[in-house]
Amino acid sequence: MSRNMGFKGHVRGYVLWPLLFSILLILFNTGMYFLDRRAGIVTTVFVVIYITIALVLYFKSRTIVLNEFVSFATKYGQVQRQLLRDLEVPYALLDESGKIIWTNESFEDTLKVRRDCKKSVTSIIPAITKNQLPGMENETELMIKHDDRDYRVSMKKVSLISIMSESEIMESFDQNSYIIALFMFDETKINRLQIENDEQKLSVALIYIDNFDEALSSIEEVRRSLLVALIDRKINKYMSSYDGLVKKLEKDKYLVLLKKKYLKELCDNRFELLEDVKTVNIGNEMSVTLSIGVGVEAGSYLKNYEYARTCIDLALGRGGDQAVVKTPENITYYGGKSQMSEKNTRVKARVKAHALREIIEGADKIIVMGHKMPDVDAFGSAVGVYRAAKAFGKKVHIVVNEVTTSIRPLYESMVGSGEYDDDLIFNSMQALEAVDPHTVLVVVDVNRPSRTECADLINRCKTIVVLDHHRQGSERIDNATLSYIEPYASSASEMVAEILQYIGEDIKLKPIEADCLYSGMMVDTNNFMTKTGVRTFEAAAYLRRNGADVTRVRKLFRTDMEAYRARTDAVRTFEVFNDVFAISLFDGAGIDSPTVIGAQAANELLNINGIKASFVLTEYNNMIYISARSIDEVNVQIIMERLGGGGHLNIAGAQLENMSLEDARNLMMETLENMQKEGAI
Repeated sequence: MSRNMGFKGHVRGYVLWPLLFSILLILFNTGMYFLDRRAGIVTTVFVVIYITIALVLYFKSRTIVLNEFVSFATKYGQVQRQLLRDLEVPYALLDESGKIIWTNESFEDTLKVRRDCKKSVTSIIPAITKNQLPGMENETELMIKHDDRDYRVSMKKVSLISIMSESEIMESFDQNSYIIALFMFDETKINRLQIENDEQKLSVALIYIDNFDEALSSIEEVRRSLLVALIDRKINKYMSSYDGLVKKLEKDKYLVLLKKKYLKELCDNRFELLEDVKTVNIGNEMSVTLSIGVGVEAGSYLKNYEYARTCIDLALGRGGDQAVVKTPENITYYGGKSQMSEKNTRVKARVKAHALREIIEGADKIIVMGHKMPDVDAFGSAVGVYRAAKAFGKKVHIVVNEVTTSIRPLYESMVGSGEYDDDLIFNSMQALEAVDPHTVLVVVDVNRPSRTECADLINRCKTIVVLDHHRQGSERIDNATLSYIEPYASSASEMVAEILQYIGEDIKLKPIEADCLYSGMMVDTNNFMTKTGVRTFEAAAYLRRNGADVTRVRKLFRTDMEAYRARTDAVRTFEVFNDVFAISLFDGAGIDSPTVIGAQAANELLNINGIKASFVLTEYNNMIYISARSIDEVNVQIIMERLGGGGHLNIAGAQLENMSLEDARNLMMETLENMQKEGAI
């Protein structure tokens, strides 16, 4: 065997250097003969002896050295193999299909397999599929869970070219052949530490009492301090059970710090404090309600506090009695099941009216815009703003892209009267062309940019005023100079009617303008049957004094025969879901403004005994419009928000794209089913 083996590389040079040195000695010996013949003979004898000894040592020790190298290499391979067998990291070799070729002890112990197991790794670890094995890519990684432990599985392709190119066993093989080296790294402890570290992060919450002054005024003065103490105790006891730190900022405001892990429990329990605080009753006629805003995962305490402030504004803007949780990715709402009580004071309306007056006086031009497919409330409130601006001598335009059936009687009455400018009504294109640096945009009856008649106007105008009565959602107009959003108001027309009483002393509405505002209030309150308060009737009385005619308004809004039949069909074909929900499908083909018919049908369905909420789905212009109505037991707003819409507690809607009526009904039922299971409704 030694005859067929030899040295190479650095080892060969190290072994042959004595023989190579003899060449130098021979040259040296030759030179000695030229100097001295006797010295040359002596040197020759020395060189011969040196070469003889070198050759003897080389040939004699060569076999011994080669055998030692072979022995070392053999033992080294065995040691290396044993090290892989004893490696604490589970390790295995797989073929291209994932079948196990070789495993170490740790792999066998971890997965409870035998040493000679030849199964596919996909059958042993179901979390690994064939698609996850390295194919086009050279390496793949994935996280799996096995026996309640987390593993990071790394699989690398190892080409057989470098391994088998000099093999004396295989003569030829596929150049693309490879095996897979699989490693399993236990990251359970790291993951648990990461989770624990994440759960220890602090979240910031703000708690406001919605109706503090109203609740106190409803009881005797001697009991007021007791009511405050009971509310404080409820909030402190509840948050202390979650290891929360509570600090009272003002008489009706609290700051709370608590760990993120407890926030998850609060969310799972849907903030039971909202319902618990309502049980505080020592003779107060009005139940106490809270608004909670929580900021978490913002990256800093200051940012979390800003999130909490944003959430509390959203909660209050949506009517209170709810919790809002904000993360960098999304906003989640909890509660909001009770109707917001009407504010008796008009101080806020007066302040907003004076602010609006200053904005109008500083502008050259006013553009008023409502929501898409405007209804009577949007058009009526726009007309009210028009009259306020004209009182100060400003040029005013109202943006209307589509004259729907609901507003056509009022629209034709105004345009056909000859008392208004020809350019009173603009479409979106004309409004965009008319915008200049001194233009003020007033948005009425909507606070979501995507639902306005022309969203581009919001970006083009520097000064924006928002007047709306809908509850705020995640999408809102953030750059408004003046924002007056009151969810307790029955309609935007009611809000504008109040503003008109404070914005100036000499403002006098024309009868048709008073009819527009009165119509908006009448339609949004379903003939003053829902969502009405003292201020609603006071606003109606103001409009009546300005010439609004109830009989004339009623005649304007009589429906034609086809629309009446369509509404009757929508009511007749409804179905009852889960004993309390009425769902009806309505095809709007051939009907002008079928969404109005759908809304009217939804109102009619509430007259059926046992129905808590009604939903009418209308197909129109390749979209599904949902009109949702309730009386007081179900918050249809949060239902519609699940479907991308919004609105009020008892009046809401949504729009669905790319689906049929049947698909929309199934989605509606599935949403109701899920929310009932969650306890959200």
